[in-house]
Parts: sequence; structure tokens; C-alpha cells
Amino acid sequence: MSVIDREQVYKLADHLAQAETTRKGIEPFTEQYPNLSVKEAYEVQLVTIGHKLEAGQKVVGKKIGLTSLAMQQLLGVDQPDYGHLLDNMVIENGNKIPFDRVLQPKVEGEIAFVLKKDLVGPNVKEADVLEATDYVLPALEIVDSRIADWKIKLQDTIADNASSGLYVLGGKPIPVNQVNLPQIGMVLYKNGEIVNSGIGAAALGNPATCVAWLANQLFEFGVTLKAGEVILSGALSAAVSAEPGDFFQARFAHLGEVSVKFTK
Repeated sequence: MSVIDREQVYKLADHLAQAETTRKGIEPFTEQYPNLSVKEAYEVQLVTIGHKLEAGQKVVGKKIGLTSLAMQQLLGVDQPDYGHLLDNMVIENGNKIPFDRVLQPKVEGEIAFVLKKDLVGPNVKEADVLEATDYVLPALEIVDSRIADWKIKLQDTIADNASSGLYVLGGKPIPVNQVNLPQIGMVLYKNGEIVNSGIGAAALGNPATCVAWLANQLFEFGVTLKAGEVILSGALSAAVSAEPGDFFQARFAHLGEVSVKFTK
């Protein structure tokens, strides 16, 4: 049974758009609609993305969130989610992010996949992901929330495009068959000091498993992962809050480095 109708879906999407424009967080949707379903939350996300596409933005990939136990514990959820990457979310490696582009950012180190073939659910396996991957790269994802104070449940972050903000790709393209994805180590630095670390296995045991999960989940919505898309496969450790002036750098075994600075 639906908790919200189509008109309310559009209204919630409008609330998110207003929060992004004004840079003022809104109350969690799950407070107003405690029984909001995951499916309804994705409907809000798809309406939000549809509005952005109408405004001229383009989908360039997808992101998988909440794949690590650390992130699930941090946000009090028990399953992954996903969101859309748009062309205006890309930050060049080593560049600066004006703080007025974000609301309450957190930074994660991830492994990014770039596809050379489409991936179509519902029966995608790890081997299919590896075959469809052109190369992998080190990445920083700047997660952000339009929900005030990150007081989110799973449905809130899903509706909010999986708390997507910006992302940075670094290093150099590495063919996926040249690395052992679960064993890739990552160290995240904030202002030159180590703040956390993780390995590829932190993301559902294997980042390729995350991508397979995504392809299969998207099948329900008639969405295919396309050749050329970037897939952020999930955080390898807990997200770290960012403030104006902070410099973040992640170093990945075999994949290289990626960095970004927040300006005041």
C-alpha cells in the first residue's frame, strides 16, 4: 500500500531542490511519512533526476552507497543504496571545491569502475562486471545531504539521490584484470594526517560485487548501466566531515592517488 501519491512524490522532490538551492537542510521525510517505502523513496529520486535532466544536466554514471559496515553503522541502516552521477558533479583531481557548493559534506575513498560494455540485470555476477569493466581508478566521493544534520534513515538518503554531492577521479586507468580488487588498500588523509583506512573487501567483500548488486537492483526500474559510465562502488571506510580549508588525499595500492581541497 502506498504511503504517498504521485503528487506528494513531486512535492518531496521540490523540497529537495529547494534545499539544494538555498543550502538549508530540510526535515527527514521519514518523520513526516514514517512508513515511506524504499520503492517510493526511489520514485522521489527519479523525479529529482528527471528535473535535472530537463534542465540540461546529463547522467554520467551511478554511485553505490552504504556498502561498508562502517557507513551502515554510521547512518543506522542495514543495506546498500544507489544514486545517479551527473556531469556537474565531477571535480578534477587536485582541484578546489568552493564551500558554497556544498551543505554538510563528508569525504570517502572509493574504487571507481569505468564500463566498456552495458550491464543489464537481473542476473549479473562478479565475472560479468569484470568482463564489462574497461578500467578502475581511485576516487573521492563527497557525499552531501539535503536533510538537516544528516538525520537520515535509508528512505531519506535514497530519496536524496543517495546523498550524492560531488566526486573526484584520480590516478591512471588500470585494467581490472591487473589488480586484486578485494585486497586493494586505501589510506585517507585530512590535512596531511591519516584519518582512516580500508581495503576493497570492505565494500560487500568485493567492489565488483557492489556493481553487480547495482545492475540487478536497477533492473527493477528499467535502468541499464551503460558503456562509458562511471560507477562509484562504495566507501572503503567511514566518511569524514569536511570544513572550509580542509585538504583531502587518498592513496590506493596499485591505483595511485586522488585529492581535493575545500576553499572558504
